[in-house]
Amino acid sequence: MQHQIITQQDIQRLLPPRQPQTHKGDYGKILLICGSRGYTGAAALAAMGALRSGAGVVYLLVPESIYEIEAGKLWESVVIPAPDEEGMLAEAAAQKIEAYLPKMDAVLIGPGLGQSAGTLSAVKTVLRQFDGPVVLDADGINVLAAHKDILRDRTAPTILTPHMGEFCRIGGSQVSDRVSAAAALAGELGCIILLKGHRTVITDGDRLFINETGNPGMATGGSGDVLAGVIVSLLGQGLDPLYAAACGAYLHGAAGDLAAQRIGQYGMLPTDMLQFLPRLLP
Repeated sequence: MQHQIITQQDIQRLLPPRQPQTHKGDYGKILLICGSRGYTGAAALAAMGALRSGAGVVYLLVPESIYEIEAGKLWESVVIPAPDEEGMLAEAAAQKIEAYLPKMDAVLIGPGLGQSAGTLSAVKTVLRQFDGPVVLDADGINVLAAHKDILRDRTAPTILTPHMGEFCRIGGSQVSDRVSAAAALAGELGCIILLKGHRTVITDGDRLFINETGNPGMATGGSGDVLAGVIVSLLGQGLDPLYAAACGAYLHGAAGDLAAQRIGQYGMLPTDMLQFLPRLLP
């Protein structure tokens, strides 16, 4: 399969220009459903990834038990408390999620949610009720291992952002040819697959991008949450879903490369990547 490489020139060309007569609603209203007790950082990093890559309005829905933590961390997001059970979303949270979906341009679900009946209910609600693009990350992917039919039945764009472990849980094969395996799973599920790792693979089963940015310093907890936030931000701003995933991978890796040049790889944190993201945007 022929592949393309995203470059900085592509970023400049694909990202929508900022026009004088616009407002925050013109740059995407996005909903992030993230976090649980003990995993408050995932929600905050995803939200900041979205904000630092140009999202107009970021709504962050979290379990009620961590609402005060997230609201204290995130001044620029609209933080929404939802019913929880033992620190994770309760099944009753689905009703609150459903009420917000019609207002949104794109949705991210998964980072830090944990695996529970409430998480599965939330994921099912988003995939079945929302007719816009969705990013599934982390536990949003894991809880669907036994429910792949929901992905196959969906007509709106869905982007899955697994590492290799999550990729295998959702039905992929752990083989040396990551490109073929990702393309096969994308075709089977009718989704875009962004398979994380060295030379990240982004494919819808027909078209293929390989990302060449990034470095080993980014192999740290929270890095993937930033990436998920960047991708949903680009979706909310109107990018084609495959390009949103490819551009998100490029920007995330390039921000990590800038951070490594400045402070080195060993001590790099996801928050350092957040600081360099704006330097890569128009």
